[in-house]
Amino acid sequence: MSTEERAFSSAGENTAETTVVPAAENPPTPSTGARSSAIMAAGTLVSRVLGFLKVIALGYALSATSALYDTFSAANNLPNLVYVMLAAGVFNAVLVPQIIRASRQPDGGADFTSRLVTLIVLLLAALTVLVTLGAGLLMHLTTQGWSSDQLNLGISFALWCLPQIFFYGLYATLGQILNAHGRFGWYMWAPAVNNVVAIAGLVVFVLVMGRNGVATPHTVATWTPAQTAILAGSSTLGVVCQTLLLIRPLHRLGLGLRPRFGWRGIGLRATGRVAGWTILTMIVSNGVFLFATYPTASIASGAKRVGDNIAGQGVLDTASMIYTLPHAIVALSIATVLFNRMSAAAATEDVVAVRAALSRGLRTTAVATVFGAAALLVLAGPLGMLFAGGRPSDGAIMGQTVVLLAVGAPFFSIAYLMGRVFYAEEDARTPFFIQCGLAVFGIAAAVGIQVAYHAGVLPASRLIFALALSYTVQNILAVIITHPLIKRRLEGDYDGARILDAHLKMSIGALVSALVGGALLHLAGGFAVGGFPWHNLLTAAVTIAVTGLVMLAVYLVMLRVLRVRELGSFLDPVLGRLRRR
Repeated sequence: MSTEERAFSSAGENTAETTVVPAAENPPTPSTGARSSAIMAAGTLVSRVLGFLKVIALGYALSATSALYDTFSAANNLPNLVYVMLAAGVFNAVLVPQIIRASRQPDGGADFTSRLVTLIVLLLAALTVLVTLGAGLLMHLTTQGWSSDQLNLGISFALWCLPQIFFYGLYATLGQILNAHGRFGWYMWAPAVNNVVAIAGLVVFVLVMGRNGVATPHTVATWTPAQTAILAGSSTLGVVCQTLLLIRPLHRLGLGLRPRFGWRGIGLRATGRVAGWTILTMIVSNGVFLFATYPTASIASGAKRVGDNIAGQGVLDTASMIYTLPHAIVALSIATVLFNRMSAAAATEDVVAVRAALSRGLRTTAVATVFGAAALLVLAGPLGMLFAGGRPSDGAIMGQTVVLLAVGAPFFSIAYLMGRVFYAEEDARTPFFIQCGLAVFGIAAAVGIQVAYHAGVLPASRLIFALALSYTVQNILAVIITHPLIKRRLEGDYDGARILDAHLKMSIGALVSALVGGALLHLAGGFAVGGFPWHNLLTAAVTIAVTGLVMLAVYLVMLRVLRVRELGSFLDPVLGRLRRR
């Protein structure tokens, strides 16, 4: 649910600093694409580590199972959800093919890009003002069971956070322009700045206001405007800094971008047609989450009393961020490069090349996502302890939520990569109908959970667990629904037998790795109350590091034994760069 993070390639920066290289005419070779993906993944890892530190700091400051934590999480995620629902799909799936085509023009696409950016800035400004003015209504629609004090505080947080919509959109626009011209790096590294600023804000908050506890209790009833300004203000400032960081590399493209009006005859009609379907897709998928899942999760928050350890919206958001880590570091980085390659191939109607790119992406990303799922299942408890700010009771609840989500992690990445095929061919209609099918399940699950709660069958303490399980089922359904549509689009098999064989071998390796990791965790007391991993933040981090490294070593050995060729494709770019250094 967070914005896509990408990493900076120094090799790319030094190439054609002031000239535009049409990406469609110079698609990346497998080696350069893999190298770019590896460098981008490294940058994403840095950003994600900082993002995790931010979440740890937030849990330390507020307590992960408190109503206050849920209130801030709901308001701070609101601009991201609104942006994703109304605009993100257009930027992330539609702009790149259009900019690649425009880059073939004699001016390198400068005129088209200037007019496009001008239009997007105007639309983003209007959308941000409109949504911010409706902050109160939006919070009312997305919450249930909150007290008036909690709702008013949520609105105050939202007023500080909703301007992020404009900067999220501008960041995505500038980043996709850079991506379309082969400059993947800055878009990946910029979120690191965002996280540094947000962490600094949380440090200031703890130093000035204190940590939530007996000495300095932070509750909805005792919260002050000054606390809101520090907490929510630093969050928004981070998004602003993230966006401003892209201005310099964009200037170095030499496009000479400037405000330009008049949008007739520049080819936006095709963009608008694809964008329309994409917006509908985002509205369906994220609308279900915003107006069905979010209110369901808010019931758990509203049912809390001070001191209750019940998973709420904040726990679900944090656990979702944890389980998507393998996707964010690896799958997203590879997909960014492969999407350009698929777009270029689709532009020349080269179905074989599209098929090959998809097969390579699905097999290569599985090296990380399959192991990631196994590692999350084994280390869910220590991870929960870490992200709950060192509070064992909160950590246990966080860990249980992570376990329920981890099973669906590989399917999440598979469905994402499959979806890139449709967008590369400027077909946004098929993803819309896929999301409609998933939306039916999402609405049914949310309604069913609410009915079970109100009937007394499902207690408030289990609401978030039920939602997490529905996420996993939905990720699996997404792959099942998309698979036959992809086969038809690519005129037959897309290397399915080879993909399945690779996944099975990786699953065997991950299972052996998990058994070894589970044994180590048992010896460390990870499955017992008061065991070593549950002492404090440091012991949880040490347990994760030691057990995780042993699991990784076992997994790599197993892949070598099972002769998984994709391991070489995954590691060679990183190892080659280290050898050169």
